[in-house]
Amino acid sequence: MPDGFSPSTTTQPLIDRFGRQVSYLRLSVTDRCDLRCSYCMAEHMTFLPKKDLLSLEELETVAAAFIRRGVRKIRITGGEPLVRKDIGELFDRLGAYMDHGLEELTLTTNATLLSAHAERLYKAGVRRVNVSLDTLDPAMFREITRRGDLQKSLDGIAAAKAAGLKVKINTVGLKHQNADEIPEMIEWAHAEGFDMTLIEVMPLGLTGEDRVDQYIPLFEIRDRLEKRWTLKDEKTGDAQAGPSRYVRVEETGGRLGFITPLTNNFCAGCNRVRVTCTGRIYMCLGQDDHVDLRAALRESEDPQAALDGALDRALFAKPERHEFAIRERGDAPALPRHMSVTGG
Repeated sequence: MPDGFSPSTTTQPLIDRFGRQVSYLRLSVTDRCDLRCSYCMAEHMTFLPKKDLLSLEELETVAAAFIRRGVRKIRITGGEPLVRKDIGELFDRLGAYMDHGLEELTLTTNATLLSAHAERLYKAGVRRVNVSLDTLDPAMFREITRRGDLQKSLDGIAAAKAAGLKVKINTVGLKHQNADEIPEMIEWAHAEGFDMTLIEVMPLGLTGEDRVDQYIPLFEIRDRLEKRWTLKDEKTGDAQAGPSRYVRVEETGGRLGFITPLTNNFCAGCNRVRVTCTGRIYMCLGQDDHVDLRAALRESEDPQAALDGALDRALFAKPERHEFAIRERGDAPALPRHMSVTGG
C-alpha cells in the first residue's frame, strides 16, 4: 500500500446519473486463458501483446483510485487471472488495502491453476472464490472447453476448500450440453458446501458457435428444478449477491442463484463497473462505451487527478441498462468483443 493512502482521503463517491453508487470493481489482469470455452471465445484466439497490458503497479494504482472513491469490493478477473505470472504479488499488494477502505478481495477462476495459488490467496486476504465450472463429466468438459482436463479444476476446487476459501460454482446453462446435468451439479455443489449460480449465455464476441444452439432461458431450467425440488426465494440485502436472484433448495439445504441478463435484467441495482487488462473502463457489460484509464496513467503528469477525472466521465456515461438479446439463428453478437477481453 502506498505511503499516504488512507480511506480518510476518499473524495466524492462514484454515483451515476441514475443514483446508483459504484462500490464494486471487476478488474481484469489478462485476456489470456488456458481454456477455450465455446460460449466465451473462439478456438483460435489472438491475444494482446504484453506491452498493451497494465503493469502490476498500474493495476494497483487503478485499484487504489477506486478505493478512494468508495469501492469496497474488488474481483480480479480475466481471461483466467491465474495464468498471469505475477498474479500472486498483485494479490499481496491489494490485500494490504483490506481494512483500509477495501472490504473484500476475490477472484473468478476456472480453477485449473488454483491448487498452486489457494494458500497464498488466503494469506493475502481472499476469502471467497467463484469457480466457472459447466459440467462434471470429463468428456463434456473437454467438449465445452475444447481442451480442458476436468480433474485439474476439481483438484483446484478441493485445494481452495482446504485452504479455507469459500467456493461458489458458476455454471452457464447450455441447451444441448449441460442442461440435463444441472440437477446433478447442484447436488454435488451443495453436498460440498458450495453455493451455485446458473448464468444465461451472453451474446458477446464471435466464438465459432451459434448462440441460438446454446441458449436456454433460465426460467425453463427453474421450471424443471421445481418439478424435482422445493425452491424458496430468498430476499437478501446481501451486497455480495450482485445480479444473482437466490433460492434455497429445501431438499439439499443449499443456495442456488440465477443470473438472467436476457430474460430478466438486473440493471436497476447495478453497483459495478469493469476495467479491462488494457485499462479501459466499461460502465456496462452490454454496452461498448468506455473511458481509457491507461492514457490517464501513462500520459499525465498527475495520474491520480487524471484518473479521478476519467472516473467522473465514466460514471456520467454509465447507461441505465444493457440491451442483450438472442433472437434468431445467425444473429451477430450484441458486441464484437469477447467476454475474456472485458473481464468476467
